[in-house]
Amino acid sequence: MIYIIIKSQNLRRPPRFLLSPRKPPVCTAPSLPPPVGRLQREREGDEGAACADAEEERAGSVLGDETPFTVLGSLPLASGTSTGRERGNECRGLVRFHTSMNESGGDHIEDHGTALDEEKKKVSCNYCHKVVGGFNRLKHHLGSLGNDVMACEGVPADVKAHMRDLLLEKKKEKLLKEVGELYHPDLPLKRNFLPKPTHPTTSDKGKNVVESAPDNVADGLKDVPLKRELSPEPSEPRSCLDKHTQSTTTGKRRKVTEPATEVDANGSAHIPCPTEDVKVDLKREGLQESALHAARCISRFLHEAGVDLSLIKFQSFQKMVDAVINCGAGYTVPCYDDIRGWILQEELKEVHGRVEQVKLSWPQTGCSILVDGWMDGRGRSFLCFFADCPEGTIFLKSVDASDADRDVDALFSLFCAVVEEVGIQHVIQVVTHVTSCYMEAAGKKLVEKHRTLFWTVSADFCIDLILKKIGMVDHVKKVLDDAKMITKFLYGHALALDLMRRHIHTRDLVRPSRLKYVAQFLTLEAMVSEKENLVNMVRSPAWNAPFWTSRGKGKAIADLVKDPLFWGAAEEIVKSTIPVVHVLCQVDGDGKIPIGSIYDSMDRAKEAIKRDLGDWEAKYFPLWNIIDDIWDNYLHSPLHSAGYYLNPRFFYSSDFFVDAEVANGLLCCIIRLVEDRQKQDLIALQLDAYRAGSGGFSEETAVDQRTKIPPALWWLLYGGCSPELQGFAIRILSQTCSGALRFRLRRSLSERLHARGWNSIERQRLSDAEFLHYNLRLWRSPLLGAGPKDSLIWEDADSWEDGFVDGEEEG
Repeated sequence: MIYIIIKSQNLRRPPRFLLSPRKPPVCTAPSLPPPVGRLQREREGDEGAACADAEEERAGSVLGDETPFTVLGSLPLASGTSTGRERGNECRGLVRFHTSMNESGGDHIEDHGTALDEEKKKVSCNYCHKVVGGFNRLKHHLGSLGNDVMACEGVPADVKAHMRDLLLEKKKEKLLKEVGELYHPDLPLKRNFLPKPTHPTTSDKGKNVVESAPDNVADGLKDVPLKRELSPEPSEPRSCLDKHTQSTTTGKRRKVTEPATEVDANGSAHIPCPTEDVKVDLKREGLQESALHAARCISRFLHEAGVDLSLIKFQSFQKMVDAVINCGAGYTVPCYDDIRGWILQEELKEVHGRVEQVKLSWPQTGCSILVDGWMDGRGRSFLCFFADCPEGTIFLKSVDASDADRDVDALFSLFCAVVEEVGIQHVIQVVTHVTSCYMEAAGKKLVEKHRTLFWTVSADFCIDLILKKIGMVDHVKKVLDDAKMITKFLYGHALALDLMRRHIHTRDLVRPSRLKYVAQFLTLEAMVSEKENLVNMVRSPAWNAPFWTSRGKGKAIADLVKDPLFWGAAEEIVKSTIPVVHVLCQVDGDGKIPIGSIYDSMDRAKEAIKRDLGDWEAKYFPLWNIIDDIWDNYLHSPLHSAGYYLNPRFFYSSDFFVDAEVANGLLCCIIRLVEDRQKQDLIALQLDAYRAGSGGFSEETAVDQRTKIPPALWWLLYGGCSPELQGFAIRILSQTCSGALRFRLRRSLSERLHARGWNSIERQRLSDAEFLHYNLRLWRSPLLGAGPKDSLIWEDADSWEDGFVDGEEEG
C-alpha cells in the first residue's frame, strides 16, 4: 500500500619502515634481482650480517617492550655459524607482526569454532559441526565464500554477513594495495638505466655509482633506476616532503622523480623512504587510472552493442557493477543460455511477487486501465494494456490488433477481456491513447455493459491535440514555419551549427518530444529565450565570413533573425501556449496523481493566457474556444469534476466555486461508482460535514495538511469520521488522467513477440521476457525525480526531425 500511516577494532597493517626519531630510515638492497643483486652480495661478503645487526639494534631502540612486534634478529640461529648471505636473507624478515585470533578476523572467530588439535589445523564449526582446515577456512565456511569451502547451513544471518564483509574488505584492501604499488603514470614501466659517463674509470664504479634495489621502496616505487649517479652537492629540499623525495611541478600536475640518495660516514649509499603522502598520491592516481580503464570498457561495450546509452542512468546498471566488483577478480559472467533460462525464471518469480503486492491495493484504491497503441513499419497495429494505481503500474499484456483496429465488436471484446481479467470491481476508468471513431464506439459499448467504469482519453494526447489546433491558426502557423526555416538552416550547415552552439547558452534549440505538436512550441520557447544571442550571432563577423551567409538563403535567415516583427509574434505565441504546456508538465512530470487537479489546472491555464495577452478578447477568445472544444468532446470526465470537489487543496480555498458541471460530475460518480443505495445516502450526509469542515475535518492537523500532502492521503489520514465518503474519495483521487506514453517503453519487444514463425516454446519465452522488461521499466522509470519539463523532452523521439531539422547540407 502506497499510503502509510506514520503515528571491532580495525587493526591496520604496520608501516613498512620503522622511523627512528634520531636517524632517518634507509632502504638497503639485500634482495636485488639477479644478476645485479647477486653480484653485489658476493662483492659485499659479510656486509649482510652487519646490516642485520644494525637493523636489529635500530628496531630494538624504536620498539618498546609493549609492542605487538617481535624482533627475530635476537633469536639464536639454527646452526652455529651463519654467512653474510644467510644473515642478509634474515634481514628481509626483520619484523613479524603478531595478532590475536580475534584481531586478525575482526571478530572473536574462536567463538564460532572449536580447535581439534593444538596447532589449530583442524577446526569444528559450532553451528553445523563440519571440520575445516583452520580458523581462516572457518571464516570462508561461515561467510559462504570460496569455491573449495562448503557453506555453513546453520550459521545465523548476522554472523554470515559479518564474516562475508570481513573477507571481502580484506580482499578489497589487498587489491587496492596492489593497484597502488604496481602502477604510477609518472614512473617508467620498465627499468631505466641511466646513461653511462662519457669517460668511465675504475674508481668511478666504486665512488660515484651506486647500485640500488628497486624492491620494497615506498610501496610502489618499483621502477627506480638500478644505477644512479651521486650528485656531489645535493640540492636543498624545498619542503618537508622534499626531504626524502625530490619532486618537480609542471602546471598542476606533480611529477615524481627519483628519491634523493644519501651517503653515510662509511661511504654506503642509501635511499631514504618517501613519506606517506607520496604513497597515498600514488595509490590514488593508480585507482583513477583503473577507473578510467573501466569507464572505457563500459563505453566500448555500449557502442559495440549499439544499445541506448540512456540505460547507464538505470539504478540496476550501478547495482550490476557493484555486484561484479563484490565478486572480485576472476568472476565469469553467466552464459547466454543461463540468462534466457533459469535466470529469467528467477527474475520472473520476483516480478510476479511484486505484481501480487500491487494487486492487494486495488480493493481500496481501485485502478485505471491504460491503453497504448501504435503501428509498426509493416502496417501492423498493436495494443498494450496496463493497470495503474498509486502502488505502481503493471504491464498486463500486448496484442496484435491488426484485425481488430477497425472492428468495433472485436475491440469491444478485447477490452471486456482485459477488464474482466483485472476485475470489474477494481476498474474505475479506461484511459485510451486516441480519439478514433472505432475506439470511441467500442468505449461506449463497454460503458453500457459495465456502468461502474468511465471511458476517458489521456490528458497528454488531448493537450497535444489542443496545440495542434492552435498551430493551425494562420498567424501562428506563419511564425512556426519561420522558426522551422531558421532551425533547418542552422542544423543543415556544420559551420552554422557550430557558431550557434558557441553563442547560445544551451547546446540545442530544437526540443524533441514524445508529443509531436508539443515539440514545436517547446522549440519556439527555446528560440525566444535565446533571442539576443541569435541576433548577436548573425551580426558577428564569423557569421558573415562564409560565402553562403552573404547571399541567398543565408542572407534571408539573417534578415529573419534580425526582424523584430518575427520576435514579437513569437513571444506572443509562447505566452498563449506555454500555460497549456505547463499543464502537461503537471500531469506527467513529477509523478503526482493529477485527476484531482486537472480541472483546476485547465481553468488556470485559460486565465493565464487571457492575462498574458493583455485581456485582449480578440486574441485570447479564439484560443479559449479551441481549449473548450477539446475539453468538452474528449478530455473532460465526471471523475475530473468529482476530483476537483473532493480535493481539499481547492475545496477549502477562497476561489473555489461549484457550477453545474462540477455538481453534475460529483453526482454522476456517486451514482455509478456506489451501487448500494444506503451507501449513497450516507455519502450525501457525510458531504455536509466535509462542506462545513466539521468533525474530523476540523482538526488542526487536518487543516494544516490540506495543501501539503496528496489529496488521497489526506482522506486516508483524516477522513475516518466519514468512512463511506472516505472510501469513495480515495478511489477517485487515486486515479491518473495521463496515458502510458509517458513511460517511454520500447515497443520492439512486443513487435518481435507477435511476429510469425515462433514455436510455442520460443513464443512463451519471448512473452516472459516482455512481461519482465516492461514491468521492470515501469517500476524503475527514469521519470522519477525528473524536472518539470524533463518528461516532455525525449531525445530519441521521432519529432526530432519533424520539420525542424534537415540532413546536413554542407560540412
